[in-house]
Amino acid sequence: MSARTALVVGGAGAIGAACVRALTADGLRVVLADLDESAAGQVAERTGAVGAVGIDVTSADSVRDGVRRAVEILDGLDVAVNLAAIGGPPVRLHEYDDAGWERVVDVNLNGTFRCLREQVGAMLGTAGAAAGAGGSIVVVSSVGAGVGFAGAAAYSATKHALTGLTRSAALEYAGDGIRINAVAPGFVDTGLLRSRRTDEEIAHLESAHPLGRLATVEEVAAVVAFLASSAAGFVTGSCYGVDGGFLAGNANLLNRPE
Repeated sequence: MSARTALVVGGAGAIGAACVRALTADGLRVVLADLDESAAGQVAERTGAVGAVGIDVTSADSVRDGVRRAVEILDGLDVAVNLAAIGGPPVRLHEYDDAGWERVVDVNLNGTFRCLREQVGAMLGTAGAAAGAGGSIVVVSSVGAGVGFAGAAAYSATKHALTGLTRSAALEYAGDGIRINAVAPGFVDTGLLRSRRTDEEIAHLESAHPLGRLATVEEVAAVVAFLASSAAGFVTGSCYGVDGGFLAGNANLLNRPE
């Protein structure tokens, strides 16, 4: 049998690159997609992906063309991982303008919908998925799907919406052998996160996780790889927290008055 295939959208970031590495380590042939195709190509070379494509998730045409190119490179599609997302401006609700709000919604929610639409369509066109052989789509969401964040209403709203989208899609395509799940990481230790926060802010984020630290990109990628594998063959419509107990315990620490 030929190797299983995967498309990772938003794969040029730290978590996306870790997902590519985890999937390739499991023997999958992976195409990496990102808004910046050049950056995607560079990450693909470092992570063992077999190719890279450019995808702007705010454009239906771009998503359609990008998924088609990926399927051509891979000669099919068994697994898709969707990570493309933005945080939006750190402002209170009354300070949001329409353009800022709609940008977050268009990337995080509409963009994921556009990707799912094309990925499901590609999987339905393969004998493997139709026969229930393990077609799997993973939406990388956030603990923002389970709690509100002051100063990030648009982000949290879209992450809540992704849970409903994931569950509804999982029900619609279970009969086609396509499993659709979400992963909800807590705060993840990346260079980007550290570059935007002081040491005190990092310590505060760590304290909001009962395990007392931030997640690693490898820990998030491991759960994504599990959901993509046959070991998760009876898992669909679920949202897996990778949050060190954040939602189970003291998530409200992040919203306490200073």
